[in-house]
Amino acid sequence: MFYYVKTAENLYLIGGLLFFVGFVFLMRIHSRLSFQKQLLGALLKINENEISFLKREKLPFENGFEFNDFHHPYAYDLDIFGENSLFQNLNRTATFIGKKTLANQLLKLNSNQDILENQEAIKELVSKTDWRQEFHALAIVSHDSKDCYNSLIDWNSVKNNHLPKVLNILSFVLPILFFGFLTAYFITSKTTLLSYLTYIFIANLIILGRALKRIQSEIAKADNIDKIIKQYSLLVKKIETEKFESKKLIELQQKLIFKNTAASSHLKQLSELFSRMDTINNLVTATLFNGTFLFNLHVLKALLKWKEDYTGELKQWIDVIGEFEALNSLANLAYNNPDFVFPEINSEYKIGFKNLSHPLLNPVRRVGNDTHFYPESFMILTGSNMSGKSTFLRSLGINMVLGGIGSVVCASEAKIHPLPVLVSMRLSDSLADSESYFFAEIKRLKQIMDALEEKPAFVLLDEILRGTNSDDKRNGTIEVVKKVIAKKAIGAIATHDIEVCLTTNEYPNILTNQCFEVEIKDNDLHFDYKLRNGICQNKSATFLMQKMGVI
Repeated sequence: MFYYVKTAENLYLIGGLLFFVGFVFLMRIHSRLSFQKQLLGALLKINENEISFLKREKLPFENGFEFNDFHHPYAYDLDIFGENSLFQNLNRTATFIGKKTLANQLLKLNSNQDILENQEAIKELVSKTDWRQEFHALAIVSHDSKDCYNSLIDWNSVKNNHLPKVLNILSFVLPILFFGFLTAYFITSKTTLLSYLTYIFIANLIILGRALKRIQSEIAKADNIDKIIKQYSLLVKKIETEKFESKKLIELQQKLIFKNTAASSHLKQLSELFSRMDTINNLVTATLFNGTFLFNLHVLKALLKWKEDYTGELKQWIDVIGEFEALNSLANLAYNNPDFVFPEINSEYKIGFKNLSHPLLNPVRRVGNDTHFYPESFMILTGSNMSGKSTFLRSLGINMVLGGIGSVVCASEAKIHPLPVLVSMRLSDSLADSESYFFAEIKRLKQIMDALEEKPAFVLLDEILRGTNSDDKRNGTIEVVKKVIAKKAIGAIATHDIEVCLTTNEYPNILTNQCFEVEIKDNDLHFDYKLRNGICQNKSATFLMQKMGVI
């Protein structure tokens, strides 16, 4: 272009234009290849992480600690969130809404119908390994975060205030006048027209100044939001273009059609509008574009029109992404553990497992147990320390939670009546609330009793009332057991107090005694972690203290 200006040779002009077109073409190729490279890098990382996880070398997934609720009926007791938690082992999400959806799933009980639909959806996704990984890779390269998600939702939730009518009229009149005078100048070459152009240029900037506050409020905290929305559109498109057969996945897919147009197109349009609006932060382009045809004002009008048309659908579209990420995580659990099963769902309060174990234990070393809660509905569990009582209770709780959201469970056979899970296993002193351990435990028991007033539940209690004397503890434990079974609860209580086990004599059709035993062989303790009928007979505390020189 420099040599064209210098020599007026048309060859230089043609060459400049060709090189410019070639540059744009190569940039588009570069952009596409760069994105493909990111996707392949993400796919490589996904598989490296999965292999490391299956080899039990590391746990490279987010642990969801921010979702922990110490007042929740089971989240803290069953290690749903935090280091080495259920969430961390399950989590294959990369967007904030995916992580949030998976966390919310683990904290609630679904209806029987929803559980069955989830099971069907998960079974289908198990077979779509490539699709799941490609979807996960797209989510990873989006670099989504809580701040990005909240910025978009906040923008969407702010009510539209229409621009003044005068501003709307001037946004058309002034650019038309500007280009009209510009055309007239090229035709007539009258210099007086240039002064008119200058006045209109300044008038356009003044008009923009009046709208600047509104523009800035629309794009406040929207850094890189156009890129995030573009990635959302790619994730949505990935769902739209896949063929599904299960009812749940088809229903989720249908939520992505609005006004006979795919949601990915609407999201792509929104991304482009935010990208155009970002030019307001560039002084040169903002001055040039707005002084001539009020570019950002027209983008603002398009943005407000988009919000008016689609504000009710935007959150639903993003929620669909979250639902798919959560289901993909559960499908990944089923894929990694082909020996896990989907439980049979019933409405007859029948709960039973064959070869039940904890899903997070090393499969090489974990020991499964058969257990059922019908016709008897409540178990009194005894056993010495380290014999496996607490692990067994957590296995029951974790698998009831997984079964209640439609996931596979760690058992070779299972049938469950989905029930709310209520647990008192691991509480801590709350110094901030000036609570002792004992008072915190009483509050948790009160929470369980109140919940049982509303409907039956699956209750797990581990060595309750540890903060009082032995007589008080024993009598209190017996009364708790009686009240819990009176409220039609199903579940188990672990205790060291043999006298509590005698309660089964009063309620032989409801209560059952089960135990874990320990054997002393070759001057050492041997645990087989197998559940037995009856009351624990062997004791290990004295032997262990003698062996370690404590007594």
